[in-house]
Amino acid sequence: MPLVPLPHLLAERPVFAFNVIQIEHAEAILAGAEQAKAPVVLQISENAVRYHGALAPIATATHLAAERSSARAALHLDHATDTRLIHEAADCGFGSVMYDGSTLPWAQNVETTAEIAAWCHEHGLAIEAELGEVGGKDGAHAPGVRTDPGEAAEFVARTGVDALAVAVGSEHAMTTRTAALDLDLIGRLREAVPVPLVLHGSSGVPDATLVASVGAGMRKINVSTHLNRLFTEAVRDALAADPAQVDPRKWLAPGRDAVAAEVARLLGLLDTAS
Repeated sequence: MPLVPLPHLLAERPVFAFNVIQIEHAEAILAGAEQAKAPVVLQISENAVRYHGALAPIATATHLAAERSSARAALHLDHATDTRLIHEAADCGFGSVMYDGSTLPWAQNVETTAEIAAWCHEHGLAIEAELGEVGGKDGAHAPGVRTDPGEAAEFVARTGVDALAVAVGSEHAMTTRTAALDLDLIGRLREAVPVPLVLHGSSGVPDATLVASVGAGMRKINVSTHLNRLFTEAVRDALAADPAQVDPRKWLAPGRDAVAAEVARLLGLLDTAS
């Protein structure tokens, strides 16, 4: 199925966004979306690009996998700080990008994000930005720091971004699902900010809280570490069960299957969100 622009998905309903590390992730995410009969966002981060050495190979593989799937999917560049990578994304079929200027001083973040947003809109890309920095990336925000609704509204007005990631209690790279979100703050941000809100660091958020966050106003829920943990656990189990195994297809497949099942399960949570 042809890729769907992220703003179109967000206008219809809240969506999960899952990070693609390798082709098995893309296949698993799409399989889970097909099973759940729900739309999904495929994200490729700047870190994943660094791992592969280039954007085009993993982007092309993910793009083709999405087009051959029956799932409705958007292709999104995640946590980009290099403007050259954003420009390349426009040539690789991405419909949206996330520019991360969150570690910059306020004025510089506003100025740079506004310039990149203008370029993106001229070239048919939607843009997500982050105000402050969600914890877990050695940045300015510890988990206790929160996004101010007034600042968020001003940031969106001055930059023209299409979606905004906000700090409400989640933290990147959590391997336990124990994060507590400020649901009241999410509600106040939803009232103050005229664009969809994005929850980063959702791997550490329990199911019930994810559902509640959507009810409070979140529209895009990013998950990466949680799926990577399940993938790795399944691979470890497969190798432990057959230590002599040398065919990577035999131990990658269980990881792919584990991710597909969890993607389908998580997507099903949105049916219970108010």
